[in-house]
Amino acid sequence: MREATDALIAYYYFDFKDPSKRNLRGLLTSLLFQLADDSDRCFNILNKLYTKCRGGSKKPSVVALTKCLQIMLSLPGQVPVFIILDALDECPSTTGTPSAREEVMNFVEDLVASGHPNLFICLTSRPEQDIQFILNPLTPTSRRVSLHEEDGQREDIKSFVHSFVQADRAMQRWREEDRELVINTLSYRHDRT
Repeated sequence: MREATDALIAYYYFDFKDPSKRNLRGLLTSLLFQLADDSDRCFNILNKLYTKCRGGSKKPSVVALTKCLQIMLSLPGQVPVFIILDALDECPSTTGTPSAREEVMNFVEDLVASGHPNLFICLTSRPEQDIQFILNPLTPTSRRVSLHEEDGQREDIKSFVHSFVQADRAMQRWREEDRELVINTLSYRHDRT
């Protein structure tokens, strides 16, 4: 679909290792560049913002970036736009009022509420309480997928932990019952989160 220009796709991964990829500004900037790269009409909109910001010498506000995205999504005859947001839980929820995570969730909430008929959003995250509280009402239960509740997911995690514990040289010197305790405890903790 993307190669045939029947759709635009933008992907964003929230990365706890990279401070620039843990906030709304990073998200918006990435989405705008990706959409502009695949669509001349979106490029023209982003170019107008660039011009307003004195050829890039002035940093656009988050409000201006959001408005730019809204204009792109509202273009007449716009092809479907798929936005994939991966690992929202990597966005910090501890500093700032609102926190970076709250800003992103508010943005997603507003984006869904805007009712763009050509917009499709896929969001992944661990099932953290604050995220579920905001996002669950936005999505019908029939459209939610929870891998945390799948037996295959649990078995994969237990298998990974077992493999790691058995292969680690330092842990190989441990008593077998201590290694089993580590495997069972980590597997149990995963089931509880």
